[in-house]
Amino acid sequence: MATLGDAKRLVVKIGSALLVDAATGALRQDWLLSLAADVARIRKRGTDVILVSSGSIALGRGILGLPVTALPLEQSQAAAAVGQIRLARAYEEALRPHGIVTGQVLVTLEDSQDRRRYLNSRATMETMLGFGVTPIVNENDTVATDEIRYGDNDRLAAQVAVTAGADQLVLLSDVDGLYTANPKLDAQARHLPMIDRITPQIEAMAGDAGSGLSKGGMITKLMAARMATEGGCAMAITLGSEMHPLRRLEEGARATWFAAQTDPQTARKRWIAAMKPKGAFIVDAGAARALGQGKSLLPAGVRQVTGTFGRGELVAITDREGAHLGQGLTRYTSAEARRIMGRHSADIAAILGYEGRAALIHRDDMVL
Repeated sequence: MATLGDAKRLVVKIGSALLVDAATGALRQDWLLSLAADVARIRKRGTDVILVSSGSIALGRGILGLPVTALPLEQSQAAAAVGQIRLARAYEEALRPHGIVTGQVLVTLEDSQDRRRYLNSRATMETMLGFGVTPIVNENDTVATDEIRYGDNDRLAAQVAVTAGADQLVLLSDVDGLYTANPKLDAQARHLPMIDRITPQIEAMAGDAGSGLSKGGMITKLMAARMATEGGCAMAITLGSEMHPLRRLEEGARATWFAAQTDPQTARKRWIAAMKPKGAFIVDAGAARALGQGKSLLPAGVRQVTGTFGRGELVAITDREGAHLGQGLTRYTSAEARRIMGRHSADIAAILGYEGRAALIHRDDMVL
């Protein structure tokens, strides 16, 4: 069974019902401070932490005096615009005393469906974590419509975990895990501490009951678990309403853990390997040797570019004899790649007119 002590990169999802008092619409300040202390302790042992937080609409509706009922789209977006400022400031104020810098990341479903946006989101979070920043991620409710919404932060958190290559995801919830039936309705319902694989029988155990401010029920949590575990990330559902919820989980609080089906890097490589290339980079012998040593593909080693493709699309890598060496996600369009091929990475800015990335294909985005 996974434990938080094993995590190298941890994503924590916080629901609106935990962060905002349903009766008053006010932030649960003491609870947030206890969570911040937990995050600080986990980071001190070298674990990267990303927080996926609901709460912008709930906070905004409290500030604007809107009712705790379903709101028209325009009112939801207005509440989100007001609440996002308050939410970001709340996390900044809670984590700053621990010496933790925060950064806000707003996303929509489109950002994970579009390969270029997906790569940009991944690179941004990776860079933030490299600087020691704790990203605070939320759905961009200010602009999102039903067509481009996740609709719940359980699945958003799972997508963030997969995008960031996290090995653990914790859903802080209003329930302490998965039961064989709804424990509020069935006194015989039995808690399940560990799920090795999500089967149809497991899915049939889920009900869909959420709280007044939260849209996620157990069905969405199982959907999140499937996405996360197939992406190489173990996931836990645990009760988040008590003070210091992450410390409590570490100390053995009741939870349901879902086992990862692979590791994050293997899952990502498998995804890349299954895609169909839109073009090819034909490389020289020096580049081929460098790739074999685990290096990224730089423009200097490319001798020809074939096909038409955009940033983030899959491109094959071949040698001059036509042998397939591998494939990966390109950081440049085919037109840009043709302009910089054979040139040193230091020349990219002068050629393209902007600071680009050094590699055409980074080794993390490549399968050989």
